[in-house]
Amino acid sequence: MRNVLRAATLESKFPLLAVEHDCIISKDADVTVPFRVELPELFTVTSSEYEAIHSAWAKAIKVLPNFSIVHKQDWFIKEDYRPDIQKDGLSFLSRSFERHFNERPFLNHACYLFLTKTTKERMRMQSNFNTLCRGFLVPKEIRDREVVAKFLEAVGQFERIVNDSGFVKLTRLTGDEITGTADRPGLVEKYFSLSLEDTTTLRDIRLDPEELHIGDNILCLHTLSDAEDLSPRVATDNRYEKLSTDRSDCRLSFAAPVGVLLGCSHLYNQYLFIDDHAENLKRFEKQARNMHSLSRYSRQNQINREWIEQYLNEAHSLGLTSVRCHCNVMAWSDNREELQRIRNDVGSQIALMECKPRHNTVDAPTLFWAGIPGNAADFPAEESFYTFMEQALCFFTQETNYRSSPSPFGIKMVDRLTGKPLHLDISDLPMKKGIITNRNKFILGPSGSGKSFFTNHMVRQYYEQGAHIVLVDTGNSYQGLCNLINRKTGGEDGVYFTYTEENPIAFNPFYTDDGLFDIEKRESIKTLILTLWKRDNEPPSRAEEVALSNAVSMYIERLKTGIVPSFNTFYDFVRGEYRDVLDTKEVREKDFDVANFLNVLEPYYRGGEYDYLLNSEKQLDLLSKRFIVFEIDAIKDHKILFPVTTIIIMEVFINKMRRLKGIRKLILIEEAWKAIAKEGMAEYIKYLYKTVRKFFGEAIVVTQEVDDIIASAIVKESIINNADCKILLDQRKYMNKFDSIQALLGLTEKEKSQVLSINMANHPNRKYKEVWIGLGGVQSAVYATEVSLEEYYAYTTEETEKLELMRLADKLDGNIELAIKQLAESKRNN
Repeated sequence: MRNVLRAATLESKFPLLAVEHDCIISKDADVTVPFRVELPELFTVTSSEYEAIHSAWAKAIKVLPNFSIVHKQDWFIKEDYRPDIQKDGLSFLSRSFERHFNERPFLNHACYLFLTKTTKERMRMQSNFNTLCRGFLVPKEIRDREVVAKFLEAVGQFERIVNDSGFVKLTRLTGDEITGTADRPGLVEKYFSLSLEDTTTLRDIRLDPEELHIGDNILCLHTLSDAEDLSPRVATDNRYEKLSTDRSDCRLSFAAPVGVLLGCSHLYNQYLFIDDHAENLKRFEKQARNMHSLSRYSRQNQINREWIEQYLNEAHSLGLTSVRCHCNVMAWSDNREELQRIRNDVGSQIALMECKPRHNTVDAPTLFWAGIPGNAADFPAEESFYTFMEQALCFFTQETNYRSSPSPFGIKMVDRLTGKPLHLDISDLPMKKGIITNRNKFILGPSGSGKSFFTNHMVRQYYEQGAHIVLVDTGNSYQGLCNLINRKTGGEDGVYFTYTEENPIAFNPFYTDDGLFDIEKRESIKTLILTLWKRDNEPPSRAEEVALSNAVSMYIERLKTGIVPSFNTFYDFVRGEYRDVLDTKEVREKDFDVANFLNVLEPYYRGGEYDYLLNSEKQLDLLSKRFIVFEIDAIKDHKILFPVTTIIIMEVFINKMRRLKGIRKLILIEEAWKAIAKEGMAEYIKYLYKTVRKFFGEAIVVTQEVDDIIASAIVKESIINNADCKILLDQRKYMNKFDSIQALLGLTEKEKSQVLSINMANHPNRKYKEVWIGLGGVQSAVYATEVSLEEYYAYTTEETEKLELMRLADKLDGNIELAIKQLAESKRNN
């Protein structure tokens, strides 16, 4: 008969009746409980963990009553990253980072689960009785309310079993999230718009014989609805070759090729139909007998009989549950040429699962209609195939994209797969959750792996969020960033200490902004003077310690009279007034030899060889400076300058640690072995790593070689055992000796696989280096350090690029920010 009804309203065909008590009620009296599903992040799950997830799903589904439907719907929507560039407080580099990723395409993943209770008759309904084919929909009444009550009880047990697994989290959707509100669309409306955005509009639906149109989008549908199209072997997970090596395995779920790895907008629907298991087996027994009686007429009947008997044998011997299953991939585009490419991509991804891709045009409208949240009972039975529940669950996608931390504090990293910026908290939130017990970090990466780039990126963001940063550097890695901060703050911050012949390193440990000298400050001054006065193998006597302590205390009191604080005035005080005091007290020369003291310290006094060292004319109190760099490469082997600098570093950070209450502070020591080879510094780092967490602080050590750390037994124990956050960069140079690194750092096999996958499958059109971040042996993942050109020139350690930037800055009266902008713009244009 000719179709005379060319169009119908959505209202007349709409299969859902109401939402009551957060349950969806269909017009055929089917009850559906909807959930939002949180899956683990991809590349973070091992084979055994995939099996545990699979087992949790299986246990949960077994509690559901007969004639229930499990419908898992994964949304993968292609979106563009939209940064909030106008947000208040964004720095020049933060704004350039956001601009760099503006309109970066990525896949947004959302996962929902619908548990539906229907009837035996509805479960067997075919496509010719779909609600789309009926002229009128008369709502039915739920007659057996006890059945519904038992179903809801089973759903509660289902939710508890899955959530208790610790891998997957189910959250009940509320009525407003299903139906929407006056200003926000609900899930049903989003489905009809094929959009996850909060501002959607309903679109016309056109059901052509060959194509399904939703607004401007044309859909293509691929189905797995026949057992003959399936892979001969299914598993919970497969090896992902791109990120695996001969020493490590990267695993993804069996269905990942049609999930996160399919880079177009699509919906992946997974259905499990729970019939009466015993009745199914009886039907198969009857079919097997019929096939046996007809086997003499056709060899095909004999083969079918053997298959059915094998199915029955496994069901009885292994106790497997017989279910029906169906999966489909619904992809779309508003461009026909792109749709052809998408259709090929979907087919090839299904083929990667060793399944036969079938482009379904016949049942596309009814399958789309059955995918409406809460309408799974409208599914055409002929599109499903019989299998066992354990095998059917292998077609569930079990991972999602990387998620941003909900914490207000953190650093910006990038999703290694899609290139989307992520907000990552590796300090506060893990502490709050109990994943780590301290914020200390240990960073390991060979030369050229991007260590300094990552640390520049991290400390810059810490600084912008109010932290006090003290850096011990060996190679001018932070010079560009420090100069930028110095210029931006008008010289108030961004203090850079380094040694050159023209401008030697200089301090004034006797100066404070507020004139306060607490016990820590006094002790650091005494330690400094003792270091200059006595050799390492020449400990001071008790009388000498007391005399020096008195000298420092009296000098500090004299500072209140207006004396300019410096080593010169301290030396003058000891030579004059304090010597008279000692004479008055009749202190013997053998107890405290003033002449010897003044003679040994004379090189640091006015006119001496090192008179610049402790007499800096810059009256700097480093307590208030939030970004301080000590560049020690030129003095690391100097017998005089290095010990003095070490003591200054210790005093600066301990002073910040104890006096800056409630303010985050961070000390980062680059290439640690050069500093910690000295026993004093090793003891200091040991003290820091054990104590800094109590003062809202973080201690970070960066090194190229693990051997440099284990050379010092003290540091090996204190750093590695007290750094709950471990950060590793590309370790492929150490592939043959990675087992020893793994043992030293206490990495699991899962963490080893992640580390060895770094930079193995980087996107050719993006410039970035990957970094592995592990938190307390509990949480770990590989992220990308991708930055804008402006950030690149602020962080770069390449000598030619630094010189080019400095020359341009000199032409612009030292305006390094403007120089970075111009250089980045010229590179972009070229």
